[in-house]
Amino acid sequence: MLDKLVNGLESFLFRRRAFVIVLFVLITVFLAIQASNLKMDAAFIKNIPLNHSYMKTYLKHQKQFGGANSIMVAVEDSSGDIFNETFFDALKNVHDQLFFIPGVDRSQVKSLFSPSTRFTEVVEDGFAGGPVIPADFTTTSAGLTVVRNNIEKAGIVGRLIAEDYSAAMVTAQLMDFDPQTGEPLDTLAFAEQLEKELREKYENDNIKIHIIGFAKMAGDVAEGAKGVMLFFLIAILVTAVMVYLFSKSLTLTFLPLACSLIAVIWQLGLLTVVGFGLDPMSILIPFLVFAIGVSHSVQMINAVRRRVNDGETTKAAAALAFRSLLIPGGIALLSDTVGFLTLLAIDIGIIRELAISASLGVAVIILTNLILLPLIISYTQLNVKKENKALTQGANRVWRSLSYFATTKYAIWVLVFTTGLYALGLQQANQMKVGDLQGGAPALHFDSRYNQDTFYITDKFSITTDVMTIIVEAFPEACTYHSVLTQIDEFEWLMSNTPGVEATASLASVAKRVNAGFNEGSPKWQVLPRTTASLVQAVGRVPTTSGLLNSDCSVMPVYLFLKDHKAETIEIVINKVNALTQTMNNDKLKYRLASGPVGVMAATNEAVSAAQLPMMIYVYGAVFFLCLISFRSLRATISVILPLYVVSTLAQALMTQLDIGLAVSTLPVIALGVGIGVDYGIYILSTMAVRLREGMSVQEAYYEALVERGSAVIFTGLTLAIGVSTWFFSALKFQMDMGILLTFMFLVNMLGAIIILPAIGAILWRKPSSN
Repeated sequence: MLDKLVNGLESFLFRRRAFVIVLFVLITVFLAIQASNLKMDAAFIKNIPLNHSYMKTYLKHQKQFGGANSIMVAVEDSSGDIFNETFFDALKNVHDQLFFIPGVDRSQVKSLFSPSTRFTEVVEDGFAGGPVIPADFTTTSAGLTVVRNNIEKAGIVGRLIAEDYSAAMVTAQLMDFDPQTGEPLDTLAFAEQLEKELREKYENDNIKIHIIGFAKMAGDVAEGAKGVMLFFLIAILVTAVMVYLFSKSLTLTFLPLACSLIAVIWQLGLLTVVGFGLDPMSILIPFLVFAIGVSHSVQMINAVRRRVNDGETTKAAAALAFRSLLIPGGIALLSDTVGFLTLLAIDIGIIRELAISASLGVAVIILTNLILLPLIISYTQLNVKKENKALTQGANRVWRSLSYFATTKYAIWVLVFTTGLYALGLQQANQMKVGDLQGGAPALHFDSRYNQDTFYITDKFSITTDVMTIIVEAFPEACTYHSVLTQIDEFEWLMSNTPGVEATASLASVAKRVNAGFNEGSPKWQVLPRTTASLVQAVGRVPTTSGLLNSDCSVMPVYLFLKDHKAETIEIVINKVNALTQTMNNDKLKYRLASGPVGVMAATNEAVSAAQLPMMIYVYGAVFFLCLISFRSLRATISVILPLYVVSTLAQALMTQLDIGLAVSTLPVIALGVGIGVDYGIYILSTMAVRLREGMSVQEAYYEALVERGSAVIFTGLTLAIGVSTWFFSALKFQMDMGILLTFMFLVNMLGAIIILPAIGAILWRKPSSN
């Protein structure tokens, strides 16, 4: 049935070669124009699992208490002392400049110059207070002394002022939409504005500017991603050299590369057509599309070259190659496509975009590299040099040696070794952590400007963007009840003594300090008043702009300032909160996880962890089903699947050894590796299956497969591995990590197809079989 379909399709296409090629040209021109309009797109909302319970809490209270998309700007005085005219002028300029950048929630801009930054002190008549920066402030010695005293009274050292008085902080929350255009906030353009309008404008020998936050991190990643083009060009050059050495023909070198680049153009153009941009975190997908295209093109030119060497005309050779490779190549690419589509099950926007981007790219390879390539080749006059007889004999000896892996004697040793390797790998893979394992932004190197800014702010201030907010939901006027604030105070105290929590803040702790102020500042009165009147007096001094309560006092967040956002730290804190909520939640008081930047990270880590097993099941299920349809043999399907599974486990073990956590950027790599790795096995086994049905032994069938396709499989594995190995020198750490993992998976999947697959076949087909 399939053979008739393939033969009919071959006849139809090759009779209308000119028309089909012209159609491809027109589509390529159209999609190239569309691709030219593709924009980089990095939105904060795409990086969070919106349907996670934590994120429902986050979105519910985002408007009242701010979101996780924040910016922190530390203004540093190089002399180490901020109390001078130059510094305060710079700080005010930074505050005002940030205030007016479109996309900043102006009501949430905080610094010494914010009207809401106030101090309170106990005097003979009760309380006195006012703005930390008075209305008549001047940068004279007397004026600076007043501000220094107000800072100490306000208790903002460590929050808005560095603990050693060497820097001051300006913080802001970002909106989801640009208020001027009504369009979603252009995160990358915003990051560029921060760089130009803050750092470039106000940084000098005396003033240093440090900026952190999601938008700035995304901007730095996008800036580093520009270097991806250089690696892309290097990969193309390396691939071109390798393909020429393989094909010994300029024509057979140029055409595979051209068709693979056409596939990339189609992919990028289709992204624009469906309304997507290209996220910096998925900018490597076009290269993978190119790599997969080259992989299948090499099989095609290898098949054409062999048939031309056998005396066929170029047209006949191209037609025969098309017939022989459409089914295995199509099944391999469909397996890749369906495998990538399984990533849609993960409820994180950026991964879903990556799934669609990769699936589109791989799907079009069926058209550009399995159909267009042989049609174009059929118009050429190939002058393929006869293969050197000595080299051919040498290659055949290598293939004959490798064929012993398909004998029972050697297969047993291979499978014993593979089982042992798998057991060791599984032990390490089970220790793989979910989430970020280093401080700072994991997508960037340790010495990047962004991470150095992060480490500076972490060192100088007691709070950073590593904040988790626990939302306490109660009832109207709940903060006037002693029992309510007492329970919140107990919760805060227990969390403050949790490893990884550096500081905490809540309405309860502030109310205790206010109560002490009403009693001459005596520390023994730093408790929660038991009478409602006194409690109202204490909480009444706390405005809603503080973020500690809402307008009717029915929601009171507890802020946890963590030492970092490493996976282990987040897990400890989340586990502690969950343990406490089991006993402290009741009908009137609910502790809800979670808001703040670390709350988003916690939700993302849990979503990634929950998606890992289903994703692998979906990927392998899709590959299993398609292989079963293609080979119509359970034994053949098992022979393809098992090496892939072993390599996936070893890749996870490698992640553990290299301290690479399972995160949004690394989760898809496993699916990508499986999708690309399955190609090797399908091409090898497609030839083996035919020979086995003819009655050959497993060893002879495998030998014939190696003679026909072994050189192309080994060449492809080496070429792709060399191409991605250049990523080790990338300015982006996540690209370097992906380069390491993909290099490993390209090579080891190739070895699995060459060594493990025939060994499994030798056990499953002990005798020649018609199956």
